[in-house]
Amino acid sequence: MPKRVDHEERRRQIADALLRTAATRGLHAAGMREVAAEAGVSLRLIQYYFGTKEELLLAAMQHLAARFGARAVARFKQASGSDGPASPRDVIAAILAEALPADDDRRTFYVVYTAYLALSLTDPALAIAPLVKNSDMVTGVVATQLRAAQAAGDTPPRLDPDLEALSLMAMSAGLATSVLAGQSSIQQAQAVIDYHLDRLFPASRPALHAASHEYATVIRNQVCVPVRGSQPGAQR
Repeated sequence: MPKRVDHEERRRQIADALLRTAATRGLHAAGMREVAAEAGVSLRLIQYYFGTKEELLLAAMQHLAARFGARAVARFKQASGSDGPASPRDVIAAILAEALPADDDRRTFYVVYTAYLALSLTDPALAIAPLVKNSDMVTGVVATQLRAAQAAGDTPPRLDPDLEALSLMAMSAGLATSVLAGQSSIQQAQAVIDYHLDRLFPASRPALHAASHEYATVIRNQVCVPVRGSQPGAQR
């Protein structure tokens, strides 16, 4: 009896081979022959599943985006633990952290995604619309989480969720580029993300407020002068 072939699994294996090739040699060097060699299959099989290199590239990018989404979901589920659903801040933090090239998978995502975007700007055969749609969907998730936080009183009502979501996604992309270029460390990039999330979710950092108050109290006792902002209700 002939062995049944899982065609979707075969397509994923080929897409993974392209991503590995692109991550190490560059997207421009990920031709169909190179991908076939990396996947350990024939060129004819690659052509059977993907008629052109452009189709293969787009399929690989969609596969890459799906992997990104799955890792982000796993990240905020881990952050929520067993205490119930993840909070809006946890969800947003997971999405932003997943975009930082802190390990091989995330570095591959950003390097290949950026390379595809650059190629698509000058090659009309490369479809960028599906990737833009994926990016818009992620931005929409962030905006939805911000609205939920506003409804719960966890974020200031004056904030515009759509503009804040767009700003956060643009910031995370810029931070990823900065890390890849060696301008910033992962720790610095994460600190920037935490800084902006603290601004959006001021009520979610009680430990930080307590530590700040304790520090202010120590300083006041040492120098015997009032510390600005240490009184209840003081504005920072």
